[in-house]
Amino acid sequence: MRVTDFHFDLPEELIAQSPPPVRGTSRMLRLDRRTGEFSDDFFRNLPEILRPGDLLILNDSRVIPARLYATRAGLHTQHNSPNPSGKIEVLLTQHLGGEDWSVLVRPSRKVQPGEQLHFNAPNQTEPLLTAEILTAGEFGERTLRFAPTPDFQAILEKIGHMPLPPYIHRSDTSQDRDRYQTVFSHEPGSAAAPTAGLHFTPEILAQLKQNGIQIETITLHVGLGTFQPVRAENLADIHLHAEHYTLPAATATAINTGLAEGRRIIAAGTTTTRTLEHCAQLANTDPFEPHTGLRLHPHSGATEIFISPGHNFRVVSGLLTNFHLPQSTLLMLVSAFAGREQVLAAYAHAVRERYRFFSYGDCMLLL
Repeated sequence: MRVTDFHFDLPEELIAQSPPPVRGTSRMLRLDRRTGEFSDDFFRNLPEILRPGDLLILNDSRVIPARLYATRAGLHTQHNSPNPSGKIEVLLTQHLGGEDWSVLVRPSRKVQPGEQLHFNAPNQTEPLLTAEILTAGEFGERTLRFAPTPDFQAILEKIGHMPLPPYIHRSDTSQDRDRYQTVFSHEPGSAAAPTAGLHFTPEILAQLKQNGIQIETITLHVGLGTFQPVRAENLADIHLHAEHYTLPAATATAINTGLAEGRRIIAAGTTTTRTLEHCAQLANTDPFEPHTGLRLHPHSGATEIFISPGHNFRVVSGLLTNFHLPQSTLLMLVSAFAGREQVLAAYAHAVRERYRFFSYGDCMLLL
């Protein structure tokens, strides 16, 4: 299949630039993946739509203020200049361990290995962070090594900006610190929000539990593997960057029980879906009890899984997700789950009905 097979026309004004005034009030398009029928609904009705016994899996990764601004102070600038040349935007995409991070830099052409970057607080001359560029890759990818500091996360909170996607054409605000974060986020590390989770409120979560829906979590730190643009022409040539995840013991047990009992397992978001299906690829039928079928085991790791039409879903039987970019790997995943033609027909309906698209937009429920 070709990437262009997943194109659709989207009016610019349907791209949500801000969250809805009240969390949890988004519209929700329901799609029956067996019949292709769809209907308009609201996210607040999710507790009544799901069935008692359903298992809902959330991604509890927390977005860090990963967008930083630096000045060059390395090999090709004047070390002693009071105004080092070149303001550089740096997006932290993955913690590699220790002081090392994978990042995207913009503009990137002149920023090469060996250079030093200084990160200052507004109106301060002394940098709070310094970093050396270790390696350079394509499309602005770099590896940075920060100088050791005991309070790196605290400094990020002070000088970092929320990493709003490029299709949101405004600077981040104090509101985004709350709204570009799920209410159940717990483990810091994402460079973008797991956006299907943005709709949940404490009240809706409580209602789900009261109605007999079991809720468990995984962690997948959203990085380049989720949001990097597709640059290939054919799906066979798409390769995603690795992203780190954790499958907790309680979640693995709940999934194994749910699968054995034939219960529906609903993934909140494509990040959750990718994690669960990757774990299914690692799992084997228990050799001592073959009748038990697929069994997941708690662990942490990294996944590069790319899910496209033809994928055999072994864990996920329901999907809550936002509307995705044309020709994106996320749209390909949704199409794999519910059929390309059915998904594109539902998207065409969403455009006609003026649904709000992308991170701060409305959502779909595919069952």
